[in-house]
Amino acid sequence: MSLAFCGNENNSAAYNVEKGVLNNGCFVDALNVVPHVFLLFITFPILFIGWGSQSSKVHIHHSTWLHFPGHNLRWILTFILLFVLVCEIAEGIVSDGVSESRHLHLYMPAGMAFLAAITSVVYYHNIETSNFPKLLIALLFYWTLAFITKTIKFVKFCDNGVGFSQLRFCLTGLLVILYGMLLAVEINVIRVRRYVFFKTPKEVKPPEDLQDLGVRFLQPFVNLLSKGTYWWMNTFIKTAHKKPIDLKAIGKLPIAMRALTNYIRLNEAFEAQKNKRSPYPQGSKSIWCALCWAFGRPLVLSSTFRILADLLGFAGPLCISGIVHHVGKGNNTIRPQIKILGVFFISSQEFLSNAYVLAVLLFFALLLQRTILQASYYVAIETGINLRGAIQTKIYNKIMQLSTSNMSMGEMTAGQICNLVAIDTNQLMWFFFLCPNLWAMPVQIIVGVLLLYYLLGISALIGAVVIIVLAPVQYFVATKLSQAQRSTLEYSNERLKKTNEMLRGIKLLKLYAWEHIFHSSVEETRQKEMTSLKAFALYTSISSTLLVPSPFTMYFCLPDPAQPLKVVNRKRPAREDWNNYSSHMRRPVNITEGDDFCVKITNGFFTWTPEGSATLSNIDIRIPQGQLTMIVGQVGCGKSSLLLATLGEMQKTSGNVFWNSPEKETAVDMEVRKRGSVAYASQKPWLLNATVEENIIFESPFNKQRYKAVIDACSLQPDIDILPHGDQTQIGERGINLSGGQRQRISVARALYQQTNVVFLDDPFSALDIHLSDHLMQEGILKMLREDKRTIILVTHKLQYLPHADWIVAMKDGTIQREGTLKDIQKSESELFEHWKTLMNRQDQELEKETIIERKTVLERKNLRRTRYSREALLKDDEEDEEEITESDDDDNLSSVLHQRAKMPWRACGKYLSSAGILLLPLLVLSQFLKHTVMVAIDYWLAKWTSDVISAKSDLEQKNCSVCQEFNHSRYSRVFSILCCLGIILCLVTSIAVEWTGLKVAKKLHYCLLNKIILAPMRFFETTPLGSILNRFSADCNTIDQHIPATLECLSRSTLLCVSALAVISYVTPMFLIALLPLAIICYFIQKYFRVASRDLQQLDDSTQLPLLCHFSETVEGLTTIRAFRYEGRFRQKLLEYTDSNNIASLFLTAANRWLEVRMEYIGACVVLIAAVTSITKSLYNQLSSGLVGLGLTYALMVSNYLNWMVRNLADMEIQLGAVKRINGLLKTEAENYEGLLSPSQIPQNWPDRGEIQIQNLSVRYDSNLKPVLKHVSAHISPGQKIGICGRTGSGKSSFSLAFFRMVDTFEGRIIIDGIDIAKLPLQTLRSRLSIILQDPILFSGTIRFNLDPEKKCTDSMLWEALEIAQLKHVVKALPGGLDAIVTEGGENFSQGQRQLFCLARAFVRKTSIFIMDEATASIDMATENILQKVVMTAFADRTVVTIAHRVHTILNADLVIVMKRGVILEYDKPEVLLEQEDSVFASFVQADK
Repeated sequence: MSLAFCGNENNSAAYNVEKGVLNNGCFVDALNVVPHVFLLFITFPILFIGWGSQSSKVHIHHSTWLHFPGHNLRWILTFILLFVLVCEIAEGIVSDGVSESRHLHLYMPAGMAFLAAITSVVYYHNIETSNFPKLLIALLFYWTLAFITKTIKFVKFCDNGVGFSQLRFCLTGLLVILYGMLLAVEINVIRVRRYVFFKTPKEVKPPEDLQDLGVRFLQPFVNLLSKGTYWWMNTFIKTAHKKPIDLKAIGKLPIAMRALTNYIRLNEAFEAQKNKRSPYPQGSKSIWCALCWAFGRPLVLSSTFRILADLLGFAGPLCISGIVHHVGKGNNTIRPQIKILGVFFISSQEFLSNAYVLAVLLFFALLLQRTILQASYYVAIETGINLRGAIQTKIYNKIMQLSTSNMSMGEMTAGQICNLVAIDTNQLMWFFFLCPNLWAMPVQIIVGVLLLYYLLGISALIGAVVIIVLAPVQYFVATKLSQAQRSTLEYSNERLKKTNEMLRGIKLLKLYAWEHIFHSSVEETRQKEMTSLKAFALYTSISSTLLVPSPFTMYFCLPDPAQPLKVVNRKRPAREDWNNYSSHMRRPVNITEGDDFCVKITNGFFTWTPEGSATLSNIDIRIPQGQLTMIVGQVGCGKSSLLLATLGEMQKTSGNVFWNSPEKETAVDMEVRKRGSVAYASQKPWLLNATVEENIIFESPFNKQRYKAVIDACSLQPDIDILPHGDQTQIGERGINLSGGQRQRISVARALYQQTNVVFLDDPFSALDIHLSDHLMQEGILKMLREDKRTIILVTHKLQYLPHADWIVAMKDGTIQREGTLKDIQKSESELFEHWKTLMNRQDQELEKETIIERKTVLERKNLRRTRYSREALLKDDEEDEEEITESDDDDNLSSVLHQRAKMPWRACGKYLSSAGILLLPLLVLSQFLKHTVMVAIDYWLAKWTSDVISAKSDLEQKNCSVCQEFNHSRYSRVFSILCCLGIILCLVTSIAVEWTGLKVAKKLHYCLLNKIILAPMRFFETTPLGSILNRFSADCNTIDQHIPATLECLSRSTLLCVSALAVISYVTPMFLIALLPLAIICYFIQKYFRVASRDLQQLDDSTQLPLLCHFSETVEGLTTIRAFRYEGRFRQKLLEYTDSNNIASLFLTAANRWLEVRMEYIGACVVLIAAVTSITKSLYNQLSSGLVGLGLTYALMVSNYLNWMVRNLADMEIQLGAVKRINGLLKTEAENYEGLLSPSQIPQNWPDRGEIQIQNLSVRYDSNLKPVLKHVSAHISPGQKIGICGRTGSGKSSFSLAFFRMVDTFEGRIIIDGIDIAKLPLQTLRSRLSIILQDPILFSGTIRFNLDPEKKCTDSMLWEALEIAQLKHVVKALPGGLDAIVTEGGENFSQGQRQLFCLARAFVRKTSIFIMDEATASIDMATENILQKVVMTAFADRTVVTIAHRVHTILNADLVIVMKRGVILEYDKPEVLLEQEDSVFASFVQADK
């Protein structure tokens, strides 16, 4: 058939111009082509030739730009225009299909308009990018011309009687409106930007974010098309495939998404809530109101998108229904009857009765629906992330105001706060993501039921009734699921708490042979957790069988700002305090004491809890300005509490605290905001998870000279030399990779480095030996601080330093016993002074001799803790432990890393599945295959049933007989029912099989992990960060318990559904396979690129969350220090940085997921279009049954969903299998050899009964690849002897004690105790028969009874006896419950000294004949220590006691003294013999300790 623009039929009206050219339809259509041709001619030269010269005008460095006014509206109108033009083209083709010749004018102008519309938007985009609006004048002319020509056509249609019943008339009317609106948008740009027709154009700068090159998250700034399709992510995802994504690659957050911006928004919402309502809503309700006020708007937008997408989702089934209907009728289009202006016009009904038209409409509906749905998801998650940042900041600000008692009394633990930040805020984020479902689902159900009623009649209502009846069952299952989840969480927390304690005290557990007790305790909790997990798995299986989406509702409650947790009262004193205050103020101030004090407390009563008794009572002290004040007293008398009370950390019940400020005295309550920064070193050293240098400088400016002086004063240089990276070495969590002394000295160095006027040092010498203590006192406290006229308050037990004090405060039982200078006390309290003198063990003299100790220090201490730093990568995050990868900067190595990143971790997958066992694996695979086979069979049977009914009806119509037999449905319904029942059973079986497999693997892996870890050698714990091991038990076990089974089930289901869908479509239309190949290739590359980017982003999301959680726990632990330094602002700033880093990673991950889903949905839409076109064509020519066409299209419609889930689950699985890989890595840890050469029967029951120790040529090392720490040591200790071991730090004293317990590698020589070589004994037996007290006191949460005797072997009288020996009987008796009194985590409810005494009592409980004290009295005051020494000498007269001492005077009464140096015995004799020798090292130690 020949082609002609106006058609070439005889007597055609197309060329008739009798009534004027404008009444000729073909001429009007030709006129409509003119504007489009004009635009194409004008814009193409500018786009392709002239654009290079415009590039210099680009002011913005990004590929983003300044949006012109009406930007989004223009894009939306252009998309609608394109859709209407496609409809016009289709209408032209359909209506022309019945003509004898082709009339090109029916669809060619629309085709040109389509091209012009695309060109207009591309042209606009380029102009906007270059910010050069003057070129928009071309578009102004185009819209004007297009509007005029289209209006002429519309008017002529009206003149010729064409009306609304004709589709072409409606489309032309729509185009007039669209062109008119686009013209209005263009005029608005001129009005606002004034780029033409105005003298001065308006200069507009791009947003601040775009001027900042660091912002790489471009979603808020790109155009609407790029926003909807995430096109801007293409470059990012391609780059990710070339090099790993790091924080630098993802850049900064846009300002509107930063935590600070959102925190301000949330705070404003809280304030608005307060101001709006007089009865202010309390508790969680107030939080919900504020959250909705602050973040409700984007949520409404997301919900609108969701409802729109859901409504568009019904277009799919309706179009398929239409296609099946028309295919059944042979796609016979009703021949149009109306012919006007020489061409046929069709109605919309006639247009939609074409199956091909429905296929194209279905394609467009799918594209739009999937784009809007992904937009809804994105907006919801972005809002959730913004909200999470705001809530985390709010929680942090709350923590900053918590009183110390909240933490020490166990009301709020660091674990709870971490849970709040890590889990609850995330759940709140996901709640906001799932929120649109709450109102979108009811809309979906109602519209679905109405449509079904329209199609099926009364049967649909029966289906609706079934849904309603099942609702209570679903609700019941959902509540059971949440209960099971809650109990699992509780048991999981309990298990983690126990594991954490076990790992923190692992050295003690091994030395006391208590591993089995804690192992069984953790395992018992794990069993309870597994029971909860089984219940959870069962209900999950039931809910998936019911196909019930169980909404998991998160409840989150932040302490209400109006009713804070006991916040330190920093605003005003209580009313009665005001009266006291005013009376004090009215009292005339003594001029002499006016300005010479720094802090003054009058009549102070302080407590930790408001309802508790006063910890400090009747406090009246004056701390002199610019002088050294020492606070002394016995353990637990309130010395540390006095410092904290002065800093405002305790609850003040009465009295006043005055700080001397330049203006006037201020009461503490008014003062806390005004007092300056106080450099505070707490008794328990608090370190940041940062470098040594950062810990010392602590946010202050770096001054090299001062830094060096501080390092020298604290004797830190030798320690720094040993560290792998010097002072740039990262200190692990809680300073785990440092010794107690090193931690203490870094903490003191921080206080010395700060340029504050006031310095508080709380027992800085407790973990230091005498040489280090003296050097610190002389060089640090006296030289650096006192000479600078700083006010120093020093809490100490080292009474030999009292002569240096300008002012002394003596405390007893929470009150001030005496204050004044040493001479004052000598005169007025001669008894106390004499008591001190005897304790000091020397006369009141100046300490000139103390500097002799520094000789040879550097050489001697090179060995210091070398064993701890043998590893080069000190804190390598094990998240990066890729198999057999050692990363370097070489290009070839990088390529191997990239290759490794693109591979799936099949080995870990194999390990996971093999752990399930031989029986479960085949059951899992078989049940999945059977289930999906049955599912396909059900759908195929339905299609066959439908086809047979339709063919039976058409046969009846052809035969036209009324008596013919009715169609028999019974056979079909029977088979259908059987298949459905089988499907339901298989669904349940599959789900249970997956969950069962998951639980079995989880149980097995945790059991193996716990066994391996608890039996691992001590070296493993010294070289592996605690946080890393704990992560295996928490995050990784949680992944294996709950996430992998669900992902595995989802992955297998989506993969099999995808395969079955493609198989069904290929069966229905084999032609589809040809088109499938290019789509499969595209799909492969998309998933390949996505998986790599997704994994990197997921790891980045996890790794950026760790510093955030660490920052929270660090802040909780160091609250007093931070507040003393007045560093709250700096720490808040750090938090904002960490939160933003975590949020930007989460946002990029979200955008990457949307990027994948949009592409997969578009591929799915292409699959539907191809399947529809091939099915329609095949059915028209090959008589394919309409039932099979429907079946093929229904499956095609679901392909995009399955594809999405398959790729997403593949990426998730890859990340989650990392947990299996990491646990598998730990399972390769070699255990200690617990077996012995001697059988239990060969070991005497009461061994060792005498306590004789023979050490023969002993050499030990910490690891086979390290140097020895003890070299050829020989000694003989007779039964009942008291041995003292001394030596400088790192001389091998502690290694000597550990050798008795085989905690170190003995590679030469042997130790014989009571005639038995300890190397032949089983470890459990050896360690259970000896006793040791460690330098660091370790207490476990539980009761005092459990801490003293976890094996439950002792009677109460034995426990009381041990407590009496340890000077603790009166303390425990005063506690509620006595022996059953509660000990909080880490023993935080006791002072450091009391904890050490409990550890002594614990050792006394074990009535062993050999007793080792490893620097056990470091935190105890001299008076208590002297009592203990006497008790040890008498109570253990018949036992062998080995004492390793910092304070040499404590071993002067020993029978034998061993002096050690660099792992060898330097001197070995009675103390009196050694003291008589002039050149004796021991004698020099004693001289220095005087």
